[in-house]
Amino acid sequence: MWWLPFLLFALGALGAAWAGTGAVLHLLKKRAILDHPNHRSSHTTPTPHGGGLAVVPVVLVACCVASVLAGTLIYYWLVFAAAAVLAAVSWHDDLHGLGPLPRLTVQAAAVALGITSLPGHGFVFQGLLPWWLDMAAAGFLWLWFVNLFNFMDGVDGMAGTEAASIGVGLCLMFVAGVWPIEAGLYALIIAAAALGFLHWNWPPARIFLGDVGSVPLGYLIGWLLLGAAAQGLWPAALLLPLYYLADATLTLLSRLCHRQVLWQAHRDHYYQRALGRGLGHDTVVRTVLVVNLVLIACAVASLAGGMVMVATLAIGALSVAAVLWYFRGATE
Repeated sequence: MWWLPFLLFALGALGAAWAGTGAVLHLLKKRAILDHPNHRSSHTTPTPHGGGLAVVPVVLVACCVASVLAGTLIYYWLVFAAAAVLAAVSWHDDLHGLGPLPRLTVQAAAVALGITSLPGHGFVFQGLLPWWLDMAAAGFLWLWFVNLFNFMDGVDGMAGTEAASIGVGLCLMFVAGVWPIEAGLYALIIAAAALGFLHWNWPPARIFLGDVGSVPLGYLIGWLLLGAAAQGLWPAALLLPLYYLADATLTLLSRLCHRQVLWQAHRDHYYQRALGRGLGHDTVVRTVLVVNLVLIACAVASLAGGMVMVATLAIGALSVAAVLWYFRGATE
C-alpha cells in the first residue's frame, strides 16, 4: 500500500494547482497584470503572467506536509523556505523589474542555504573532488539550472511539460528502489502540480508561469537532481533535464561567441528558432515531450549500470541532438 499516499498527494497537488491557477487567472485578468507581446515574445496577444502564484504554494505546502509525515522537515525546511523567498522576490521582478545582480544575489543565497540539504546528504561528484570544491561546483550548477529553467520558459506549455517530465522521471527512481521515499514524493508533487497548471498553459496558453513560478520550480527541481547525483544516480540526473541543458547551454555559448549581453531577453533558443521558422507552439512542445519520454526511459535503463548505462547516455545525447537539429532547420 506504499502507493496510496503517493496517489493522494498527486491527486491533491494536481487538483489544487488546477483550481488555484484558474482562480489566479481570474484575479490577474481583473487587475490587468498581463504580459504584453514585443519583438522578442513568442505570443501575439496580451496574456496574464503569474501562474506560479498558484503552483508554487501548492508544491511547497504539499512538500512540507509530506516532510512532516516522513519526519524529514528538520532536514529540508531551509530549502522550502528559500524557495518561498525566491517566489516572493521573483513576483516583485515580474511586476516591477529587478536588475540581474539583485536576482543573482538572492538566488546564490538560496543555493548556499540549500547546498547542505540535498536528499541523501552525499557528495554530488562522488568523492572525486574535495568536499569544499564539490559543494562549490554543485552550487554553481544549481544556480545555472535555476536560470536556465527560467530562460527556457518561452513557449506555451514548455515549463510545465519539462517540470512534469523530470518529476515523473525522478519519482521512478524511487519506484525502482534507489531513492528515498520523501524525495520520490517531492518529485511526484512537482509533476502533479505542473500537470494541473498545464491545463491552463497548454497551447494556446491562457496564463504564463512567470518568474514567480519558473525560478522557485527550477530551484526545487535542481535540488532534486543534485540529490539524485549525490545518491550515485548521476546518469539519470544528467539525462532527465538533458534537452533543457543542451538548448540553454548551447544558446549561451553562441551568445558569448557573438559578444551579446547574456541576460538580455532574446529569441535565440533552438525552440524559439523553430517558432520563427513556422512550427506552432503545440508542435514544439509535443516534440520536446517525445524526447523527454525517451530520456525518462534512458534514465530508468541507466540504473542497470555498465555498458547499458553508457548506451543510455549515448541514446539520450543523440535524441536531444536530433531535436535541436530539427528545431534549427524546421519549417512547417
